This record gives sequence, structure tokens and C-alpha cells, in this order.
Amino acid sequence: MTAVQKSEEAPDDPALEGHGHRPPSFWVLALGSIGVVYGDIGTSPLYAMREAVAAAMKRDGAISEGLILGVTSLILWALILIVTVKYVLILLNADNKGEGGTLSLMALAQRTAGHSAWAIPVLGMIGAALFYGDAIITPAISVLSAAEGLSIAIPNFNDYILPITLTIIIALFVVQSHGTARVASFFGPIMVVWFAAIAALGLLHLGEHPSVIWAFNPVHAVKFLAHHGVIGLVTLGAVFLAVTGAEALYADLGHFGKAPIRFAWLAIVLPSLALNYLGQGALLISHPETIDNPFFLMAPKWALLPLVLLSGAATVIASQAVITGAYSLTRQAIQLGLLPRMEIRFTSEAHAGQIYMPQINWLLLAGVLILVLLFRSSSALASAYGIAVTGTMVVTAGMAIYVIWRHWKWPLWGAIALMTPLLALDLVFLGANALKIVDGGWVPLALGASIMVIMWTWRRGSRILFEKSRRLEVPLADLAGSLARRPPHRVPGTAVFFTSDAESAPTALLHSLKHYKVLHEHNVVLTIRTSDLPIVAPADKVKMEKINDMFSRLIITFGYMETPNVPRVLGLARKLGWKFDIMTTSFFLSRRSVRESKRGGMPHWQDKLFIQLARNADDASNYFRLPTDRVVEVGTQITV
Repeated sequence: MTAVQKSEEAPDDPALEGHGHRPPSFWVLALGSIGVVYGDIGTSPLYAMREAVAAAMKRDGAISEGLILGVTSLILWALILIVTVKYVLILLNADNKGEGGTLSLMALAQRTAGHSAWAIPVLGMIGAALFYGDAIITPAISVLSAAEGLSIAIPNFNDYILPITLTIIIALFVVQSHGTARVASFFGPIMVVWFAAIAALGLLHLGEHPSVIWAFNPVHAVKFLAHHGVIGLVTLGAVFLAVTGAEALYADLGHFGKAPIRFAWLAIVLPSLALNYLGQGALLISHPETIDNPFFLMAPKWALLPLVLLSGAATVIASQAVITGAYSLTRQAIQLGLLPRMEIRFTSEAHAGQIYMPQINWLLLAGVLILVLLFRSSSALASAYGIAVTGTMVVTAGMAIYVIWRHWKWPLWGAIALMTPLLALDLVFLGANALKIVDGGWVPLALGASIMVIMWTWRRGSRILFEKSRRLEVPLADLAGSLARRPPHRVPGTAVFFTSDAESAPTALLHSLKHYKVLHEHNVVLTIRTSDLPIVAPADKVKMEKINDMFSRLIITFGYMETPNVPRVLGLARKLGWKFDIMTTSFFLSRRSVRESKRGGMPHWQDKLFIQLARNADDASNYFRLPTDRVVEVGTQITV
């Protein structure tokens, strides 16, 4: 195999073969989690305090010690209740064989409830769709916030903020196709420096007004909400900016593990964030005029430009984590049948998780650029930020109640007692963020709704297509028996026919017999399934059954986190007695041309959407990593 061929294939799958590397140590994983998991929430101090205080001032008109204590208390207790209690202490335990995230939780709940439960996939689709809404805002608001620091460091620089932001964002997305493995090793150390810097800035100003430490008393938060009415809710919507990125703790569970993520949060990230918010609070009490940008105005003049550069690096890292998360989520959604196949390129020979998805990359870039040009400042973008994240958090809490009840085997009242207060808190934040819909919150909601429609259409259309194909096909056992009695002309070699239904004869096989009137010496009917587990063990990956001397049935099961590399997995079939030789094997695929039916199972517009999605789906031979010179595609037409 040439080096060029090697780079186009998926990296070695650790589920299939040992790779000889020692697992990373706890400290390496903890450092890595600081760089990847906490990039988004770690850059929230750039704008969260400013926006929350500005929202609170709509009633009071001026900054006071009571206002600052109330807002700071809300931020601190949001970090404690939502991030620490809900995610770090509870949800990190709701893993699906080590994996976390909305779709992993959906798969875990679905495995417990059975595939007939329709509400769980719907919740999973809503959570995943809303993630994309958040994914286009994070790079926009983060990079804009960092670039705005230049206007403080360099006078008369406002006109250059937007061009610099656009340049950084475009460069970030352009380099994705080259992979980020080389620079990713620096993410952790850079973010450690970032957290040390924001903690030091907080400590620097804490002495100006030490009484701000009383913000840890939740009475100040409750008193603020009680006295501010609707403005209190508006302020809560801005306070929520401090916890955006909390979902990453759960989503990246499989990459780093519970203990490193917990340690990083409790020992480094939470103390640093708390100190910085307290420091910003103290600065605002002493110098209310710094409300325009309290984060950067905390820094001494000599440290301002280095801080801007460091914040730029931190926001790029936060954006990179979101982009990588979008690739990972999309791959899971494809495997779970929620999205059509898309092109996946591997940018690292050593790490299967290092992937690049061109379609997702350019769609995200377009979305981010539109947002930057539409809103033009981080303050304006803050009105659009938060509602998608709160929606995802509500979905996660809802599915967690079911998993704790059915999978953890807790009594229903226990699951409800544990999660309902946190779900109620999420709903309060959702209501607070709903007040921002008119000001820009509609953007992520519209994007999420569009992706939800696409997922629902693809899932529903695929099911209708499967049922129609099944009615047109004949039972495999009947066909094998008929051909055994009246065998056609046989040719040397092995033919592998792909089918979605292991009990039916593949359409490609029927058309091959109809037109060529020959049969290979060995014929394998291959069905690929996706498990509710993230990774399927090699012993459970391949199931082979001999039907007669002509036919064998082979079922390959991939986990939803795995890349479906069929030739590599076929090597496992050798242990089951099948002598597999790639050079004498032909892979027969059915290329279906989908047409609209007058009496379809979906509305007219949904039929049109499904047909368009099917036409743009990635080629099956490419998706399953089949050698192109060994693939035969047989065209068929079917209506939906």
C-alpha cells in the first residue's frame, strides 16, 4: 500500500487491533481537557459580566454595590449549580460505555427503552440540532470579543476590528482540512496560561473591594431577582453567558474521562473563573466607568496588548473545540441514521478522532461570517447567544431523568427528586433567554429548527424507503433454495452484496442475476448495523451464517462513534472461517434513484427535501472505505 493510499484511509481503529501505545496519564488527560473542554466556558469572562451588568442597569440606571453583588452572585451560583452539580457531579456518571453528549445519552436511553419509544429520538434530534445553532455563535462572539480588546490597547482601532475578526475566522476554517493535530498539543498549555492570567487579574482587583466576596452568599442573588422583576429575568439571560460551554464537559467525556475533567474543573477552571468574576465585580464597584469592557480594563497598561493576544489565542482554541465537536456530532448523527452520509476525511494517521468534514466546515464558516456581518459586535451577538444552549440543557436534563430511572435502576421518585430542581433551573434560564428571541435569539432557533426538519425528514424518509424496498425484495432463503435447485453459470471469486435487510435478497443481487445470468463461486450478503454502543468489541462486531454452498449471510455491527471501514472489519471474518481476499472480491452496491410518489408517506415538500438529501449523500463506496476498483454499482429506481 502506498503512502498516498494510506493517508486516505481511516486510522487504525483501537477497537479492532492493539496499537501498542501506552494510555495517556491522568495529568496529560487533565491538561488536554483544559485545552479542549473548557475553551468555550473559559472565554466567557470576556463578555458575560459586562452584558449581565448592562442588563441589570436597565432598571437601576447606575452601578451600585448591591447590583454588582447580585449579578456576581447569580454568575457564581450558575457556575456552581449548573456546571458543578449538574454536569460535573451528576451527568458525567451518565455515560454510554465511556462516551457522553446528547446523542450518546439518546442512544443509552433508547437502548434501555427499546427502539419503539419515539420521544427519545425526538429529544435527541432537538438537542443535536440546537448544538449547531450554538456552534455558529461561539466562534463569532469569542473572536469578536478578543478583537474588541485591541480598541482599548490601540487608540482609534475600531475600524479594523471587523476585518481582523473576519480574517481570523476565515483562516481558522481554511486550515481545518490540513488537520489540527500538530497545534492541538499546545491547546492545554495555552489555556493553563489563560486561566492563570484571568485568576491573577481577579486577585489584582479583589483587594480594591474585598466585600465582593460576599457574592458567594446566594441571598444576594435571590434578593436581586426579587427586586428587579422582568429586568431580573433579562439579567438572567445575560448571566447564562457565563455557563455556555458547559455541555462540552459531557460531550467530550469519551476523549478525556471523568476524573481528569472533574479535576480540571474543580482545581483550575472554576477557581480561575470565580476569581475573575469577583475581580471584575470589585473593579466595577470602584470604577463604574469601566463598564464598557471591564475584562480588558482590569489589566495594567503594560499587560493590555499581551492579554489581547492571549485572549485571541484562547478564543481560537474555544472555536476549534466547537468545530471539532460539530464534526464528531455529525459523524454520530450519520451513524445513528439522523443525517445522510457525508464525506469524512482523516487528517491524522494515528488518531481516528482527527477528522475533517468539508460540507460541515463550509456551512459553519458561512453561518459564522453571516453572524459577524449581521451583528458586528460582541454585545449585539450576546442577544443571540444562550437560547440554543439552554434548549440543549433542558433536553439533556429530561433524558437524564429517564436514564437515572431506567438504566441506573433508581426509583422514579428518586430520579425526579435529583434532577427536577436542576431541570427547573434550566427552564428558568430558557425562559430568560426567550426574552432575547426578538433581539437575535431567533437566529440559532431558526438554524436549529431547520436542522431538526432535515433530521426528521431523513429519518422518516429512510424508514419509508426501507419498507418499500423490503416489499419489492424476495426472502433470501427462498432465493438461495431456488438457485440451489437450478444453479446459474458460476464464475470464480467472491461477491459481496450490500443490503439493509439481512433477511431479504439484495436488489443488486437480483439485478445482477437478471442481466448477467451468472453467479460468483462465493456470495456474501452483507448487512451493516449501528449499535447503541459507542464502540463494538471485535468479538461482537462480525456475525456470519452459512445459508448453503452458494450463499453466506454476514452482519457487521459498528458503534455510533466508529468509522465504518468495511474491508478492515472483513479481516475479522477470517476467524469465522471465511477466506477473504480483497483482490478476488467484488462489492455490489445498489445505487437507488429516488423519485417522488403521488401517494407518498410524507408531505410533498418533505418528499422533495428527502430526494435532494439522498442525491447529495456521500457515495456509499467512499463512506464504507471500499476499494474503488473492486466496486460494482447497480442502478435501481424507487419512489418515496
